[in-house]
Amino acid sequence: MTVTQAAPTLRRAVQEHQDNRWSILALLCLSLLLITVDATVLHIAVPTLTAALEPTAVQLLWIIDVYSLVVAPLLVLFGTLGDRYGRKRLVLAGFVLFGVASAVAAFSPTALVLILARALLGVGGAMIMPATLSLIRQVFPDRRERAIALGVWSAVAAAGAAVGPLIGGVLVGIWWGAVFLINVPILLVLLPAAARLLPESRERSGQPWDGLSAALSVVGLLALAFGLKEAGAGSLIPFGVSVLVFLAGVALLVWFVRRQVRLASPLLEVGLFRRREFATGVAGVLLGVFALVGLQLMLAQYLQLVLGDSPLHAAVRMLPLVISAISGGLAAAHILPKIGMRATMSGGLGLVALALTPTLTWGVEAHPVLLTICFVGVGFGVQVALLAASDTIMSSAPESQAGGAAAIEETAYELGAGLGVAVLGTITTIAYAPALPAVPGVPDGGMDEARQSLASAAHVADEIGGGAGGALLDAARWAYVHALHTTVVVSVVLLSLTAVAVATLLRRD
Repeated sequence: MTVTQAAPTLRRAVQEHQDNRWSILALLCLSLLLITVDATVLHIAVPTLTAALEPTAVQLLWIIDVYSLVVAPLLVLFGTLGDRYGRKRLVLAGFVLFGVASAVAAFSPTALVLILARALLGVGGAMIMPATLSLIRQVFPDRRERAIALGVWSAVAAAGAAVGPLIGGVLVGIWWGAVFLINVPILLVLLPAAARLLPESRERSGQPWDGLSAALSVVGLLALAFGLKEAGAGSLIPFGVSVLVFLAGVALLVWFVRRQVRLASPLLEVGLFRRREFATGVAGVLLGVFALVGLQLMLAQYLQLVLGDSPLHAAVRMLPLVISAISGGLAAAHILPKIGMRATMSGGLGLVALALTPTLTWGVEAHPVLLTICFVGVGFGVQVALLAASDTIMSSAPESQAGGAAAIEETAYELGAGLGVAVLGTITTIAYAPALPAVPGVPDGGMDEARQSLASAAHVADEIGGGAGGALLDAARWAYVHALHTTVVVSVVLLSLTAVAVATLLRRD
């Protein structure tokens, strides 16, 4: 076929994908939902999972953490691979791998098999995630429509992580393997639909592939993510070793960046960060997700360990956060063109800081109205800010680098989530222990255990029983509330400073 003959065919293909752009968006969002739900779906399934497979404490931690630990370092690699060799084929391969890994996970006979299956799920998720964002950039050339599409995408991303525990709570009542097996029939529908609807992207395989850059990015980000998680949890390696792992990851990433600057055909265009809008957008995503995930974890523990909610009841009470996050993502698409990028992003972050302020007055009693207002403000504000950040990132990157830009954004999501849990969790732990005084009738060994966490205090109180046990639990709850107040103060200050920085750095559009 000659170039003249091929041109009309190409134009027809482009027009067909333009006509199907909303169907493509629905397909991409459903794919994203599967990936984000899988990151948190096990949080409520842990007791049933423990009874079925009897994992050790270390194995249980790996079952929960290995998924996101694998996803984060592979996003940049697969994002740039999609740019170079075609995003559609990467998505289809990711669907197949995700489906196979889900089936293996559902019928895992041992904890080790489940860990390996969860790792494969992470690889499949990393193959799909960058393409969901870069394909939106490809099929929505109109910026106004793209803002709406990005609003839906960011709402689905937040909602998936938030409803994961709720879905897990429902499915685990049937069978623990159902939390994985449900992916298979959904993927059997998505695979042929994606093969028909998704557009092909232009291959750029003529450029040389730098294996060392790929290894540096994967190992560097893996060390960074693992070091962050262990610094906050300290479950597998000592704190000092986790810091060394984190610093080694930083050193490898510095090497990676310096290598990309020197290469004629870099794996990742680090020059994107020279654009103020791009760098500010990435920082907005990182800190927005930092606040959302870290505070969501802290507030979920407040509901369960202080107010005494069951995991499922706590998930239901957090539904206002999910609904407001979806509403915020959709509303921001209409707010953004009217007030501009700078006001939308800084205003969203400022709203989150404002919504958190009333929590500083909370004690161990329930505050249903204030709790709902807090969740609505946090969910809506974070999603408004994240949409503005996503639009900034994707609009400031050329289409040829859309996969790399999307991978950077989604890596910022994963690192933001890791930072939120590690940093805010560490602050809570540091503030909790000294706030718990000695309780009469509780031995020194019991007090040492109780000062590790509120969950440990509840366990000790249950073992001791009587008046001393009740007094220990009351004191531990107040200590946790004090620690939560400290964490909220840090979050409010950080969010406020970020809102001011965004308002200063972003140009008025």
